[in-house]
Amino acid sequence: MKILAVEDDPVALTVLEDILISLGHEVILASDGESAWKLLHEQNCRAVVCDWNMPELDGLELCKRIRSQPGDYVYFILLTSAEATTQHREHAMSAGVDDFLTKPVDLEDIKMRLHVAQRILQYTTHIQRLESLIPICSYCKNVRDDQSYWKRIENYLAEKTGADCSHSVCPDCYKKHVVPQFEALGITNYPSELKHHGPQARRVE
Repeated sequence: MKILAVEDDPVALTVLEDILISLGHEVILASDGESAWKLLHEQNCRAVVCDWNMPELDGLELCKRIRSQPGDYVYFILLTSAEATTQHREHAMSAGVDDFLTKPVDLEDIKMRLHVAQRILQYTTHIQRLESLIPICSYCKNVRDDQSYWKRIENYLAEKTGADCSHSVCPDCYKKHVVPQFEALGITNYPSELKHHGPQARRVE
């Protein structure tokens, strides 16, 4: 797992790096919150182990910033001192912190917490994949939304993407449905094929 380690103390950061590498993880290092924020997006890290007390952007504010942005879930472990109270931890959890580690970091302690982090991230990835599947009726082609209401696919796409759908007729349906209507009405000078304006689409077999 790729982990972003954030610590303003160089010695503590080196120790944390050595521990994470010994556990088989890929480690990205940051010495302050702003650098961590930039690296998080550049390196696509899914887990963060971060010191709470840092100048400027501290660990708690970094977590809040991460939670305010859309995207893949990031598991956030906050490093605290032994003096941290239950009230401090409750405040941190309300800001989006997933777990805590007391400094100095214990090898077995962080190993167990990262095992939980990996499992949770696997679950969230699986759920995101399931949610990305769009249920479409096999007959009428209506789509079921998040509230289990069925609606026309163009309305669903407009709500999700903001795009407007324009209706047209594909070449196969033109021959199958439109041409017989012309013939039934006695119209003989109909176009042999449908002409589309704008970018042309090709049918893929």
